[in-house]
Amino acid sequence: MRARLIAVGERMPGWVAEGFAEYRKRLSHELPLELVELKPGNRGKGRDDARAIQDEGAAILAALPHDIHVVALDGRGKSWSSEELAAQLAGWRMAGRDLAFLIGGPDGHAPEVLARADQRWSLGPLTLPHMLVRLLLAEQLYRATTIVAGHPYHRA
Repeated sequence: MRARLIAVGERMPGWVAEGFAEYRKRLSHELPLELVELKPGNRGKGRDDARAIQDEGAAILAALPHDIHVVALDGRGKSWSSEELAAQLAGWRMAGRDLAFLIGGPDGHAPEVLARADQRWSLGPLTLPHMLVRLLLAEQLYRATTIVAGHPYHRA
């Protein structure tokens, strides 16, 4: 099983890129993680934010392989503990499909993206910078793989 992180936004700060790269390396054997960065829609004075969301949604949907399990990161989604994420991971492995995790732009996901998602995952009630979400997602996926493998990384 492989995972793809499809994220709106480019140019992670160096410290985020380094942290993401570290967890991506750690995941390389258990859950190879590919990062697909998409250009944000045009926003600003005189721009239509709804159009930007629609454009981002179209780009996300175009980046999805046909038969993939889609998990949209969404503040209105289900929150999972690390142990619950590990159980989800074990179930996803049993299903035998690759995974796609979706991070939308600053205004969230287009309705079409949420409709395509098989699941919605919330990292909690905090509002987080989207670049930081990439790092948190990679760390939590690594933590979940270690829980499933019985590795001592996770000490709850």
